[in-house]
Amino acid sequence: MTKRSWCKDIPQPIRGDGAGALDLGPRNIARDLENPDMFIRPETDAGLIPNLKFSFSDAHMTLNHGGWSREVTIRELPVPTTLAGVNMALTPGGVREMHWHSQTEWAYVLDGSARVTAVDQDGRNFIGDIFVGDLWFFPEGIPHTIQGLENGCEF
Repeated sequence: MTKRSWCKDIPQPIRGDGAGALDLGPRNIARDLENPDMFIRPETDAGLIPNLKFSFSDAHMTLNHGGWSREVTIRELPVPTTLAGVNMALTPGGVREMHWHSQTEWAYVLDGSARVTAVDQDGRNFIGDIFVGDLWFFPEGIPHTIQGLENGCEF
């Protein structure tokens, strides 16, 4: 079996007008299938738009007693210079201690529930319980904590 015959059932970077050539690897075929406009960009795309996505699967995971976390900041995705994202799981009672960020933080609750607290620059505080489907946004520099409630949470 030749390399070219092996590739016949695998999507290739060849446009309908014949532009492109076989890609024999190395590559991640599943990612190519998920990102068709990166794999074969439209003819109208001059390639000037920066990459606007980064998979949490590519981020380092930090394991702690009480949960795990992984974050995407300007280090991994340089386009949004004032925003960071985190994927985190907390066990029941697990706490992400008081902390703050140099970028804004947003999160969407995927599973479970948590208690969120925050203190603003004027000393005003906020305490709220969040559930599946809720989201939060903390501006840069706002100290906040997160605690998993009875079933823990992932956000």
